[in-house]
Amino acid sequence: MTTAQETIETAEFTREWEEWHAASQRSLTDPHGFLAVTSLHWLDAEPARFPDAPGSWWTAPDGVWVELAEDEELALDGEPVRGRHHFGVLPERASVYATAGGAVIEVAKRGGHDILRPRHPDNPLLRDFTRTPAYAPDPNWALTGRYLPFAEPRPVTVGAVTEGLQHVYDSPGEIEFTLPGDGGTHRLTAFNGHLPGSLLVLFTDATSGVTTYAANRSLTVPAPDAEGRVTVDFNRATNLPCAYTDLATCPLPPAGNRLPSAVEAGERIPLERGGRP
Repeated sequence: MTTAQETIETAEFTREWEEWHAASQRSLTDPHGFLAVTSLHWLDAEPARFPDAPGSWWTAPDGVWVELAEDEELALDGEPVRGRHHFGVLPERASVYATAGGAVIEVAKRGGHDILRPRHPDNPLLRDFTRTPAYAPDPNWALTGRYLPFAEPRPVTVGAVTEGLQHVYDSPGEIEFTLPGDGGTHRLTAFNGHLPGSLLVLFTDATSGVTTYAANRSLTVPAPDAEGRVTVDFNRATNLPCAYTDLATCPLPPAGNRLPSAVEAGERIPLERGGRP
């Protein structure tokens, strides 16, 4: 029998999840976010023009270049760019954002390749976006796990949704937990999260390709406490940009990060990919 205190705690848990999910959806609708990406161009030594970005673009041993026509202009950090401009050699996973009118032109390096990714606020994928379906929040999927750090970070090579592309990330350790679905103990390779001390795991499970996006889902894990305990809340498992658009270069989960049970929590297949409300 559910007590009044348990009912209150569940209501609070649901409220916090709803606030988190609403914030996640707002970030998706950023005018220059991933839903605004109109194309993905792989630069090479031959200068090329593209219909959704000004200038002629190429890459060389000394980095990325653009040649703008007399009637074309970009802006970097609010300063106008005309004629020929040298972006230099970009570090792996770095991005530089130039503006062109109402558009943003992302210049980036992914998997050792220089790319150009224009972002236009009127892109139909962004314009028509409504929401991402998700499982109803369930406290039973908020697990207590244990962080197992490595003595030294280990480089981990993973594939990507783009064929032939690979990413290399340093892993500081693993996260161990017990799944309610099978009662078994599992470990996932973790990467460093965006916030200091936080961790990030990429994973698939038995729902992948059925009710959740086939390639991957992402879960941010707050920093471990003094005893190494972590909260692994699968209710907050999110889709990466590749779940919505083929113009992303998202990493795939490391080998071993496939859970055998169905994790019926978190975000589901986007409506744009045929997901159900």
